[in-house]
Amino acid sequence: MDEKIEKLKDWIAGSDNIVFFGGAGVSTESGIPDFRSVDGLYHQQWSDPPETILSHTYYERYPEKFFAFYRAKLLCPDAKPNAAHRKLAEWERAGKLKAVITQNIDGLHQAAGSKEVLELHGSTLRNYCTRCGKFYPVSFIEEAGGKGDGVPRCTDCGGIVKPDVVLYEEGLDEATIEGAVSAIRRADMLIVGGTSLAVYPAAGLIRYFRGADLVVINKQPTPADGMATLLVNKPIGQALSETEREGGAICR
Repeated sequence: MDEKIEKLKDWIAGSDNIVFFGGAGVSTESGIPDFRSVDGLYHQQWSDPPETILSHTYYERYPEKFFAFYRAKLLCPDAKPNAAHRKLAEWERAGKLKAVITQNIDGLHQAAGSKEVLELHGSTLRNYCTRCGKFYPVSFIEEAGGKGDGVPRCTDCGGIVKPDVVLYEEGLDEATIEGAVSAIRRADMLIVGGTSLAVYPAAGLIRYFRGADLVVINKQPTPADGMATLLVNKPIGQALSETEREGGAICR
């Protein structure tokens, strides 16, 4: 058995104040593409770069192009929670995990059963009219692709229905940031997994950690590797699955 995983098992067994901070790598094992890997969206060819298309300026200037890209690449209706999502939800039910802080927008943590999820960049599952505020399910955005110019419009007032996701040039929700900072400050163990820690201000949140054990689980190097008390170079789903103790989950 991997010595690092054995150490991780022991630390998890001895803690009841864990916080998980994750990124795109948590959901790639569910078939959702990330942005920065070799096969990620940033390395694919489009008429405009993805980071340009997913900006507030582009959304306002070219809504038809924005929503065409958004539906094609950011909506993954068939994606299911993977081993990482399920294990984190299991730890929460056991009273060990206090919060999941995610940069993902797919809602898979909640689908796996996690309750305390802080979504730094919003969620594709929430959509609202920018004029009257009426909320719509993700299916409304999907169905608009087959109508007119493909721009989803409110059935009450005709305003554009915008996904509740944080675009480039937009600020993060202050209440979510405050909740994430508070959770990280109180944790005695912070697990950072499936993230390159390249997106700010989200990546800067780990500097608020004051606990004993900072665990970094990622296939590629991250800026936090030098600060980690334990570094595991594996896919996050694999690493968390391997923490399963003989005879069942880590719960005591």
